Amino acid sequence: MLLSITTLVVADLVEEEESVAVDEFEYGLEIKHRISGKRRMDLIFSLQNLHEYQSLLTPPQSVISAANQAASKAMMFISGINVGTAYFDSISTMDMPIDCSGTLHHLIVESCIARNLLDSSAYLWPGYVNGHINQLPHNVPTEVPGWSSFLKGASLTPAMINALVSTPASSFAEIEKVFEIACKGSNDERIAGATILCGASLIRGWNIQEHTVYFITRLLSPPVLADYSENESHLISYAPMLNVLLVGIAPVDCVQIFSLHGLVPELAGSLMTICQVFGSCVPNISWTLTTGEEISAHAVFSNAFALLLKLWRFNHPPVEYGVGDVPPVGSQLTPEYLLLVRNSHLISSENSLKDPNRRRLARVACSSSSKPIFVDSFPKLKVWYRQHLACIASPLTGLVNGTPVHHTVDALLNMMFRKINRGNQSVANVASGSSNSSRLGSEEGYLRPKLPAWDILEAVPFVADAALTACAHGRLSPRELCTGLKDLADYLPATLATIVSYFSAEVTRGVWKSVFMNGTDWPSPAANLSSVEEQIKKILAATGVDVPSLAAGVSSPAALPLPLAAFVSLTITYKLDKASQRFLDLAGPALETLAAGCPWPCMPIVASLWTQKAKRWSDFLVFSASRTVFLHSNDAVVQLLRSCFSATLGLNTSCCISSNGGIGALLGHGFGSHFNGGISPVAPGILYLRVYRSIRDVMFLREEIVSLLMQTVEDIVCLKPKKSKYGHASFAAALTEVKVAASLGASVVFLTGGLGLVQSLFKETLPSWFMSIHRSEKEGNRGGILPMLRGYALAYLAALCGAFIWGIDSSLSAASKRRPKILGCHMEFLASALDGKISVGCDPATWHAYVSGFLSLMVRCTPTWILELNVELLTRLCKGLRQWNENELALALLGVGGHGTMGSAAEMIIETEF
Repeated sequence: MLLSITTLVVADLVEEEESVAVDEFEYGLEIKHRISGKRRMDLIFSLQNLHEYQSLLTPPQSVISAANQAASKAMMFISGINVGTAYFDSISTMDMPIDCSGTLHHLIVESCIARNLLDSSAYLWPGYVNGHINQLPHNVPTEVPGWSSFLKGASLTPAMINALVSTPASSFAEIEKVFEIACKGSNDERIAGATILCGASLIRGWNIQEHTVYFITRLLSPPVLADYSENESHLISYAPMLNVLLVGIAPVDCVQIFSLHGLVPELAGSLMTICQVFGSCVPNISWTLTTGEEISAHAVFSNAFALLLKLWRFNHPPVEYGVGDVPPVGSQLTPEYLLLVRNSHLISSENSLKDPNRRRLARVACSSSSKPIFVDSFPKLKVWYRQHLACIASPLTGLVNGTPVHHTVDALLNMMFRKINRGNQSVANVASGSSNSSRLGSEEGYLRPKLPAWDILEAVPFVADAALTACAHGRLSPRELCTGLKDLADYLPATLATIVSYFSAEVTRGVWKSVFMNGTDWPSPAANLSSVEEQIKKILAATGVDVPSLAAGVSSPAALPLPLAAFVSLTITYKLDKASQRFLDLAGPALETLAAGCPWPCMPIVASLWTQKAKRWSDFLVFSASRTVFLHSNDAVVQLLRSCFSATLGLNTSCCISSNGGIGALLGHGFGSHFNGGISPVAPGILYLRVYRSIRDVMFLREEIVSLLMQTVEDIVCLKPKKSKYGHASFAAALTEVKVAASLGASVVFLTGGLGLVQSLFKETLPSWFMSIHRSEKEGNRGGILPMLRGYALAYLAALCGAFIWGIDSSLSAASKRRPKILGCHMEFLASALDGKISVGCDPATWHAYVSGFLSLMVRCTPTWILELNVELLTRLCKGLRQWNENELALALLGVGGHGTMGSAAEMIIETEF
């Protein structure tokens, strides 16, 4: 993915510089002139020198084969041997007469050649290949099924299909031919084409990946054939091909690929259409795939619906953070938002069409429908989504006897619990008090109801509520509850999404009693709970955070809220196969988030239960459990951040993490039981990256980040003194480390709180800090160094926070539009303090260092910010600077202030000279 996305971005940057579109209507033709650009030459120069850094170019195990093929291709080119791409799979580096082992350098160059950033003359660069050969090895087969033979007209035999699925295409022409077959071929050829597109060309096709995702998105919205005359949607005839595509792109890695290419909104629009059509069908027809598998409308709908819900996790809108438990406005991703983004790609303004990426997205959006799409186009999805929101907002109500939904609820309950014989007891009776509900044990409903998927989803919350209520009242055993829910999910896999939604809402309401996970009624975590506790302690050893004990007394075994116990028990009934993985990928993140939000030790209990089922997921589960320690205590978050600063600056006295500092100490080099010595302490930076999204009240971090930064500055001065007779080298070295600390603090503020936290930092936190009195016992031993470094640290923190969130230029982003107002308020505070209208309580040296440091950074790095300030405000700032004899800085500030400050600058020059 990195090779594909990175080179695609570089290609866009080069095209942006080199392409100059000029509308010249000569003879009715538009002529586009191209100019050579500096960016391409800089890229070539950088790539030519890249081979000097061999220690950084060792390929990971997963791409060694591709790197070797890239090196072999270059060697054969300079040797004058022309072979198809399929032959490289048959050639081993051991078979070659000379060494042709590849590195990341070869892969990067190949990816640039595929994007037309380089040509084949790159193969002739000094040191790129080790020599040339005269002929191919003798053991290479004369004819190999693969992309070359396919492009020459070879038929899609099973062997050919397998070869094309396992090997990524090497050119656009190859992948385009597959798309044409999938569009115009027979049913079997459509299935074969879809299978090929979802194979290695999607996962590992770094040179054609953007074309592959484009073709897959187009196939999910196939056109209406000219001779199609049926009353039902034309998508019904494409069901087998659509199902292959939906299953092929269901893995999380594939969804991430679509996200990185910006195609989530377009993909969502296609999936909504498929869900609307197949979710409205009665499952009375089925299709048989080439593998012999039989699918129904329910299967197609479930695969599309599960994939649609996954997309909501990969396309986040800008988030405005709230305070405390107040939900942030606009933070909830909705179907409406996805469609709005998709529709925005249809807008063809002059500025947008100059952006290559924008042109790609517009082409994809227009390929499915050239008109805007709205949620009202999908009434069934709209009804389900409103019910989903209502279920989250308040307890379930609205089931009326005798309505179609009530009949559907009864039919589903009969199907789920038909084997239970308890006389007149009814699951629905327990929840609603109705006497008309079908009985548990009734065999009348043993046949699965033939209902459209949308009708079933509308009834599922009431079914889950009735079943859970029956279990709470002892009418159903936990085993019967989980078996019934699993039968429902097997009948329509998409129901798992609604079950997850219902259980999540009920857990957060906190009205259900807890149940003991004793191994009799519910599964027990006792077998490995203590082991999980020890591993969590090892993972958190470098942070200094105490881990609450998980050891439960004899009289109080591990317990979970009833909905959470039912949820985790349901998930562990699934097999760990490919078919179930699609739906576990949907339920897994919800289970993790839900358990993490429950009181300690719910998440470790869930991790223990799942570790017993899937030992290969042990590392991930234990790591997820360890992060929940920070979600229940702000003090633990502060301690984690303190560890981040200490690790980055090399101030960590713990033996668990290297004391050398730097990014390696902050982010570490991975973790897991497969490392030597088993589970080991995890670097604090990785832990924070896993925690920060779940912090509810991010505003408390304003003061904490400033406090931690000040403490870190003290530690730099006092714990890492540099010996120098006059102190100059000591100050310079300390300032360098202060800059590192400030950059870390700014990164945390930006990452955690975004625009809201940065604005609050400028408007509230920094002014309040400067007006307060700060003293340290350590200041007296260091003279004025510590106060000055404090001021410079805050200056770098403020400047970097602003640059991260606002940018440094005059872009038209929403955040940049707020910059003049927020920055103007902060500059007004500085000017008022310099005028004497506001009293500053901090050390004068700190205040001096902050003002001069922040304004110097604005002059050197963000002159656009100064142009947005009021001229009168700039003049007041310059007068204050002159009182400190900062004449050069004052003049520089006026110099970049635009035409309005020219007069003040001239007056200052005259006054200075005389």
